[in-house]
Amino acid sequence: MSSVRLERPGTLALWWQGARPRTLAISAVPVAVGAAASTHLGAWRTAAAAVTALGLQVGVNYANDYFDGVRGVDTAARVGPTRLVASGLASPRAVATAAALAVAIAAVAGIALAVAVGPVLLLVGAAAVLATFLYSGGPRPYAAAGLGEVAVFAFFGPVATAGTALVETGHGIPAAAWWASIPCGLLAVDVLLVNNLRDIPTDAATGKRTLAVRIGDPASRRLYAVVLAAAYASVAAGVAVRALPVPALLALLALPLARGPLTVVARGRGRELVAGLIATTRLHLVTGVLLTAGLALR
Repeated sequence: MSSVRLERPGTLALWWQGARPRTLAISAVPVAVGAAASTHLGAWRTAAAAVTALGLQVGVNYANDYFDGVRGVDTAARVGPTRLVASGLASPRAVATAAALAVAIAAVAGIALAVAVGPVLLLVGAAAVLATFLYSGGPRPYAAAGLGEVAVFAFFGPVATAGTALVETGHGIPAAAWWASIPCGLLAVDVLLVNNLRDIPTDAATGKRTLAVRIGDPASRRLYAVVLAAAYASVAAGVAVRALPVPALLALLALPLARGPLTVVARGRGRELVAGLIATTRLHLVTGVLLTAGLALR
């Protein structure tokens, strides 16, 4: 990263901010949950899965910063964390390089896992890399087509959670991993929903038609609440059908924390929704920790 900073004076803290650290839990949580749901546990495999997931998320965050910056989607009217390209704090080339570097680190860890587990992981990894760059890049970014939430659910839910379980066992995916991936994915979707709800005015003005832009402000707020309720209902349902162990109900202890983000998302405007984003990521993290503990206690 030092070569990147030579292009534009800055600090490591600046690049850390550009990686959007407050949202990184949404890639760490499914790895922890998937590892706990597996019947085997290997330290290096868990670590490599975490590096892969985190590297890809940091990569997509930098890539989104780059593409939205050069396309003029991020403007001075945008409310939220500072974007490196749009603010002029880093050149587009530097941010693109940072995105490529993060994905390269993830790829090295992923290839090591594929060698140990099997070539199917190479296909999953290739799909994840494509999703990283096509989210905001390419001729038809799928984030601008209203499909961002679908991709987030898939990659931060079943792919990351069940994929980690497969990495741990080396031969199969326990039913608990599939089921536990649902709340992981749904709460990650809510993180994106509140982010896109905040950005409706600027996204709509620049032609970025996210799901929030397409369905509008009131419907986005209602959808947030529905998705959040579904996340916790899925845990209870998983225990009811015996796909999840009874201790997985520990995840429901996080429900009182949902009141804060629900209130902010229901009433907040503009910069107030930044607090809703932070509260949602915190809720995702606490729920994930409790779910991981419940799965480990089975």
